[in-house]
Amino acid sequence: MPKLPLAFYQGSDVVQIARDLLGKYLLTTIDGVLTGGRIVETEAYAHLNDQACHSHLGRYTARTKVMYEPGGVAYTYLIYGRYVLFNIITNEAGKADAVLIRGLEPTEGIAEMLLRRGLTQPARNLTGGPGLLTQALGITTKHYGTDLTGDLIWMEDRQEPIAQDLIIASPRVGIDYAGDDAALPWRFRLKGSPWTSPAR
Repeated sequence: MPKLPLAFYQGSDVVQIARDLLGKYLLTTIDGVLTGGRIVETEAYAHLNDQACHSHLGRYTARTKVMYEPGGVAYTYLIYGRYVLFNIITNEAGKADAVLIRGLEPTEGIAEMLLRRGLTQPARNLTGGPGLLTQALGITTKHYGTDLTGDLIWMEDRQEPIAQDLIIASPRVGIDYAGDDAALPWRFRLKGSPWTSPAR
């Protein structure tokens, strides 16, 4: 299947990209094992006028520097000292936008994903949350800056378009610090999917 090209990631509208990623496939080949699935939940973060974005007001640190690269690289970081979150950098160089992948319907390498998560049966807690899906896919902070058109982590378009009426737009999760921007409807979910994160 064709990988998403750099041009997809380097579009200027991060909110549209976050919507368009629903139904695409996120895949990894880590330790030689193919794992992955269909993206069912995303969140958009914009460098302009979005206090929830790590690059808000041009913030540039050791953690955020990858955000300023041209779109199409991975931004991974640790939260709560244990969960790694996987974000896709979008837009052109210097315009530090990102899409957080929050939920995945597992389709490839499910046995390996269960092993990584310490589970015996596929259920929402396999990949239904941003810190769970990275564990299942083998994505760690070591993958910070990974080229998303390579053979380690990539996205595919398997020509499974999502009807607009199946997309739920709602406020993002866990960003109360972002003031009025916390209400922006930039979390996108696939209606009826049992694989979206339980966060409301």
